[in-house]
Amino acid sequence: MLDDIKKPSDLRQYDPADLRQIADELRQETINAVSVTGGHLGAGLGVVELTVALHYVFDTPRDRLIWDVGHQAYPHKILTGRRDRIRTLRMGGGLSGFTKRAESEYDPFGAAHASTSISAGLGMAVARDLRGDNNNVIAVIGDGSMSAGMAYEAMNNAGAMNSRLIVILNDNDMSIAPPVGALSAYLSRLLSGGSYMKLRDFGKQLAGHLPKSLETKALRAEEFARGFLTGGTMFEELGFYYVGPIDGHNLDHLIPVLKNVRDAKEGPILIHVVTQKGKGYEPAEKSADKYHGVVKFDVVTGVQAKAKANAPSYTKVFGEALVKEAKKDDTIVAVTAAMPSGTGVDIFAKSFPHRTFDVGIAEQHAVTFAAGLATEGFKPFCAIYSTFLQRGYDQVVHDVAIQSLPVRFAMDRAGLVGADGPTHAGSFDVAYLGCLPGFVLMAAADEADLVHMVATAVAIDDRPSAFRYPRGDGVGIDMPEVGVPLEIGKGRIISEGSKVALLSYGTRLAECSKAARELAAYGLSTTVADARFAKPLDVDLVLRLAREHEVLITVEEGSIGGFGSYVFHALAEHGALDSGLKIRSMVLPDIFQDHDSPAAMYAAAGLDSAGIVAKVFEALGRDVRTEAARLG
Repeated sequence: MLDDIKKPSDLRQYDPADLRQIADELRQETINAVSVTGGHLGAGLGVVELTVALHYVFDTPRDRLIWDVGHQAYPHKILTGRRDRIRTLRMGGGLSGFTKRAESEYDPFGAAHASTSISAGLGMAVARDLRGDNNNVIAVIGDGSMSAGMAYEAMNNAGAMNSRLIVILNDNDMSIAPPVGALSAYLSRLLSGGSYMKLRDFGKQLAGHLPKSLETKALRAEEFARGFLTGGTMFEELGFYYVGPIDGHNLDHLIPVLKNVRDAKEGPILIHVVTQKGKGYEPAEKSADKYHGVVKFDVVTGVQAKAKANAPSYTKVFGEALVKEAKKDDTIVAVTAAMPSGTGVDIFAKSFPHRTFDVGIAEQHAVTFAAGLATEGFKPFCAIYSTFLQRGYDQVVHDVAIQSLPVRFAMDRAGLVGADGPTHAGSFDVAYLGCLPGFVLMAAADEADLVHMVATAVAIDDRPSAFRYPRGDGVGIDMPEVGVPLEIGKGRIISEGSKVALLSYGTRLAECSKAARELAAYGLSTTVADARFAKPLDVDLVLRLAREHEVLITVEEGSIGGFGSYVFHALAEHGALDSGLKIRSMVLPDIFQDHDSPAAMYAAAGLDSAGIVAKVFEALGRDVRTEAARLG
């Protein structure tokens, strides 16, 4: 049947009795596709029936369907005209691993960071009302995303405005629901039906004619009675009409409730749907965490392909280095925002469970919580992806920087991240942290350097600090037994030359060294230097490179306004730009780069060795292709 469904309107031609087979085929297609491409698997398998039911009941894309985060949207993509490209997921030129407005009219809102769906949906609902339209707006949010304050801010606003908005809470992990079954399904159908809603409205109107004390008691009695049956009192207090919980894998339960809610004229409604992450694929059901995001795998066995690693991942290096430091210092604690394995904090947690704090998808809280720990003499390491730390920026400024509290920010996923694309790229942290007074900013050039930067952060006890490192494996360098604190604000010379200077900040250092060897073949003697610190900047090193070389190139895995800008500023302040120095700054392009392999993305950005060589020749007013042809 799935072969005949090119878009949701085709799905709506089937009888409800056919939907079970369609869901089974959709689940198998999702498994087969992700086995080829890798990506997020468990979340999508958990919402297969819900996806079918939503597109069957609602008139998408006229009815707006918003998936929070978007990593559960692969079945949605298959049903909305993208099945022929589903095996290009997360590949260069292929489908995004998340919802993306530019990709399909069925993706009304792009997502990849959690807890945005209700806010966006409310905006769409209000826009609909201002236009005088009558379409539905449905936001699907997972229980994990409900740990973020933004979701409650949106619900509070929606409840106060009484806008007609449908929120579906996909409860697959928190176990906030009582057992679901026939009685629960019956109650949900009853409470979502028009007759009960009309009776409820009549009760409200009747209560409004009673004396105030009796009116309040009557309304509380109705709320208590329904809350006793359903457990949704918290959502009711926020102004939502609560329906549920219902079995998210039972289409006979889902369809009638969704139809009732679709046809309701009430204000905001929340449907509580209970699902199982990884549903229908045994390996994913048994290990939901390991099958949340997967690489290519064998469908029959579930065994995931293992990449051959010549070096440990930066994430692992950070986690192990922090453990070694914490064994010497019992004031070291680790804080993460729902990403323990993604940041390496899970490694720390195995050794120090009582000194590890996962605060949920709540970066703002994580930052200020860490600041509170710092006021009491503890040494918090706040491990958050560079892209997610953006969500806590006001707290970084107000609660950490202004008070000069020694919170240590460990920023994973610095630079380009490959398949996850622009929503997860760590492009901006050097710029947005470098402008804050008092911060110490470091970038590891390799995995050994990262070990030393963890030790350095431990030693900085009078101001905030941050160090960045990329996704993926290190370069395969010899590792130190223990970290040694670095001299603050001091870089290092890697190799000496006389004509060209390459000043790297971060893990582009290996490409700079490779470029230096290529430049040597052209007769261009090249110095390679590792800045290590963007703030405080090693001004002496910068001035020396400018003084002793004809060309100075800064190289970084970040946006404009970062390390290169700080170097230019220092040179200008010291009058070094007036000497005829040929200086260029190599940064990420001023665009949001689409997903691809990291190597392809860095090549497109011009931040590989070939791009660095080309930039040197550009600064010299020569063409690298002409020079290459001359050398034969």
